[in-house]
Amino acid sequence: MKIGLVGLPKSGKTTLFNLLTGSSVATSRYDAGRAELHTGVARVPDPRVDRLTGLFKPKKTTYASFEVVDLAGIEKGERSALDAKEFRNADALLHVVRAFADDARGAADPRRDILDLEMELILADLEVVERRLERLEVSIKKQRKDAEVKEQEVLGRLKTALESETPLRAVTLSPEDARLIRGFTFLSEKPILHLVNVEEKAIGEGERMGGEGGTLRGFPFNVERYGLAEVAARRHTRVGWVSAVIEAEIAALEGAEQQAFLTDLGLAEPAINRVLREAFALLGLISFFTVGEDEVRAWPIAGGTRAQDAAGAVHSDIARGFIRAEVNGYDELVAVEGSFADLRSKGQLRLEGKEYVVQDGEVCHFRFNVAK
Repeated sequence: MKIGLVGLPKSGKTTLFNLLTGSSVATSRYDAGRAELHTGVARVPDPRVDRLTGLFKPKKTTYASFEVVDLAGIEKGERSALDAKEFRNADALLHVVRAFADDARGAADPRRDILDLEMELILADLEVVERRLERLEVSIKKQRKDAEVKEQEVLGRLKTALESETPLRAVTLSPEDARLIRGFTFLSEKPILHLVNVEEKAIGEGERMGGEGGTLRGFPFNVERYGLAEVAARRHTRVGWVSAVIEAEIAALEGAEQQAFLTDLGLAEPAINRVLREAFALLGLISFFTVGEDEVRAWPIAGGTRAQDAAGAVHSDIARGFIRAEVNGYDELVAVEGSFADLRSKGQLRLEGKEYVVQDGEVCHFRFNVAK
């Protein structure tokens, strides 16, 4: 699964890319405005993995991860770079929004920047729809085909929505219609996290206003502060916050020194950990675990995945020869200090078939047999 980073120049987007992926891309690389892409892998912190590692003491620990694509800053009206294949193939978007003063770009206006970016996504999709409708009209005039007539009808509805400045993620489609347009990889259809990049003083202020995570009356504090309630209420849309510059300082520290810095800021953990989890959830992903002396590992799968398909995430042969999944809950395993014998005696080790839907945090062992 892949998330695409997007934002205006000087929003702190590439700094965030480095924090998410552990990369060291120079932010000045994008100053020339070239449509340059960088990719990396983000590891999702999970205290459950840490706890299981403590119990099983494996040779290797592997966290869930997802791919991140960093697109060069997009100026208003310059959306050609959005057509980059790697970016269009992203499963969700993370929009970094400047909320700090910048001498070159003036006062911050997160709401304006969010609306401007959304408009660029809408216009990029509208161009795709209009081009396809033109070709369909010519083709249908030559020979009327039911499939093309259906496609024309669906795209006509999407065109109406886009022309009314409605992102496609807000349009309700039947499963059949959704499958029909899947190949277009529409940008405004993708789930989006608008991440407000705040200055240092806003971190403590946000914590004081709402406690853990900086929440206020059910919204992240920046929603109230920057007038983003309407944006946050949109379908398949989230609004979060981070201070990329401060997170870079936190990442450079270790152990007690890092914890002391976090305490001074009023943070329970680096905010980038929360961003990683929010991005993971935005992709519609959950984790199941496999455990043992060799490895404790979190496997990312889409919510609603069947046991046989979850087995395929581990290895295609396991899915092909799937017999049963041995499943237990994370809390149950921790309660018995990792003893599967105790789980069996308590009747908490279940055998599930291939149609069973794996839940977030479950520990799975797959029984399989692949005939020669």
